[in-house]
Amino acid sequence: MKLGELKTAGHLPTLLAAFLYFDFSFMVWTMLGPLATEISESLAMHGFALTPGQKATLLAIPILSGAILRIVLGFGVDKFGPKKTALMAQAIVIVSLFYAYLRGESITYNELLMVAFGLGFAGASFAVALPQAGQWYPPRLQGLVLGLAGAGNIGVVVDFLFAPKIAELWGWQTVFLVGGVLSTFIFLVYTFMAKDAPPSIYKPNPKKLGDYLKLLKDKDTWWFSLFYAVSFGGFVGFANYMKVYLMNTYQVDMSAFGHEFLGEENVKVVAGYFGALCIFAGAVLRPVGGGIADKLGGVKSLYIFFGAVATLAVVNATLVHNFYLAILVLFLIMANLGMANGAVFQLVPQRFGKDMGIMTGVVGCAGGLGGTALIKTLGWSKGAFDSYAAGFFIFAGVVLVAILGISLVKTRWRTTWGLSAGGRI
Repeated sequence: MKLGELKTAGHLPTLLAAFLYFDFSFMVWTMLGPLATEISESLAMHGFALTPGQKATLLAIPILSGAILRIVLGFGVDKFGPKKTALMAQAIVIVSLFYAYLRGESITYNELLMVAFGLGFAGASFAVALPQAGQWYPPRLQGLVLGLAGAGNIGVVVDFLFAPKIAELWGWQTVFLVGGVLSTFIFLVYTFMAKDAPPSIYKPNPKKLGDYLKLLKDKDTWWFSLFYAVSFGGFVGFANYMKVYLMNTYQVDMSAFGHEFLGEENVKVVAGYFGALCIFAGAVLRPVGGGIADKLGGVKSLYIFFGAVATLAVVNATLVHNFYLAILVLFLIMANLGMANGAVFQLVPQRFGKDMGIMTGVVGCAGGLGGTALIKTLGWSKGAFDSYAAGFFIFAGVVLVAILGISLVKTRWRTTWGLSAGGRI
């Protein structure tokens, strides 16, 4: 398989447009995470101090709405086509970003919640960008094409690297201005570059609500939803809450590190750098996890990745009191969650190859719901106990439930659909 085939076997401008659309959308989707501290301080100056629970709700809303909207936009792709659906969703995102910028420091908490909901349309871009690109290409190139179009997780790293610094120099609202301008640019690029595949290349097969309900009756749908709620939910949940966690737990240590080694006085910027480092591990190692699953089998790989995550979560809750050790543990947690994402989607196409469009929406929705639950759990833990230990313990418990689930299904999987799946189970 050669990259050169992408030019002749499909439509390269659409593939590039889909990648840009998803990458920048993922960046916008998680924008509130690295700005949470700055926004919270701004609201406090105007007499509205956020509780840990309210801060967690603000961060969770884009993840929750993005999860649900993945299914909604999936229907839109079937009914109206990927391009019209993408442009509609992107327009809502642009309006939300410019609204937040124009309101600036006068914005209220309730208005921020509405903006957060609008950003969910950016998170739902996953359900549009992948079909948009994949429809142009033959089966032998689907893995490469979907891997390139879906390489948008790196967008959250960009957030943590640049958003806190922009906020320091020009105010947090300027980050929304930058996001709005970039999103408008992507809107224009996508408008002129992306095309829906003609009927001669791809014949649409619109899904009905009944198709979703039929799959929801299959117990394997629920198992995969659980596994992805842990892996992707853990990744996006920790990614969005990372800066809040670091600021609330290791602010003094980060301040000292920034002053001594980076020449950076703003601890919020330093927190963004360390958050980006941890998130980077999960973002780039997803295909590595898929490769490991190809060699070892998805089941064995998930045992390894989930086992490491559960152990590290307990270690972080009980033994870690040193800043540098905490960063190492968080880095490894994110790395294993990212690889687990790849392992889950090594198994899903083998079980639901004919229904991947629906399963991408259903399982992707479960991942977003898992992220929402994790953010709210961490916020509750901080508010109830002034500590995140309970939140990490609960997350470790959910991971152990997923491991138990793998043990319950592995034999059935290997002796039924796994016999003819074509890959290692």
